[in-house]
Amino acid sequence: MFNIYCVTSRILCEEDFLHRIEKIAISHPAGIILREKDLSELQYGQLAKQVVKICTKHQIPCVLHSFVDTAIELNAKAIHLPLPKMREMSDVQRRHFKIIGVSCHSTEEAREAERLGCTYIIAGHIFATGCKKGLPGRGIRFLEGICKSVSVPVYAIGGIECNNARSVCKAGAKGACIMSGFMTCNDLKSFMMSFEEVDDSI
Repeated sequence: MFNIYCVTSRILCEEDFLHRIEKIAISHPAGIILREKDLSELQYGQLAKQVVKICTKHQIPCVLHSFVDTAIELNAKAIHLPLPKMREMSDVQRRHFKIIGVSCHSTEEAREAERLGCTYIIAGHIFATGCKKGLPGRGIRFLEGICKSVSVPVYAIGGIECNNARSVCKAGAKGACIMSGFMTCNDLKSFMMSFEEVDDSI
């Protein structure tokens, strides 16, 4: 199955953020990664409590981001980290989580993340995206190289749409992480349905 994850961005969201999270949860992505890097740890923790509550209500996995201690305090079992934060994690902290994702931008980083004990990798950015203005995407060959270099699942991020998701799948990715689409589209049900053809091609 080609899994679609939502990566959040309050900045891109044009409506009440928690209302948007509720609608995303109802559309049933594979999970919601709460990535709000502009917040302090205290602010993030307060928001995370509300988002986790919504995800639990709709039985959607919620992956917290960056703040390890806050995730542990909230008894979260899934966290996503930049590689430098993964390096800093203690063995005790790692044992708390069942799922640990790491963002990687090279095959060397991906191999290191796997050695450190991550359970999945997000590789990007694959295609040009408004979130990385002026920076060309690293492309499908880059993604293919990451997928071949590790044994853990790899998810692509960056400019992923229904018309290029099949190429991402063929490169070996287990799914995609999408920010702009989830944060801005008018019809989340149709947005999710647009990726169903990718599953049909597997």
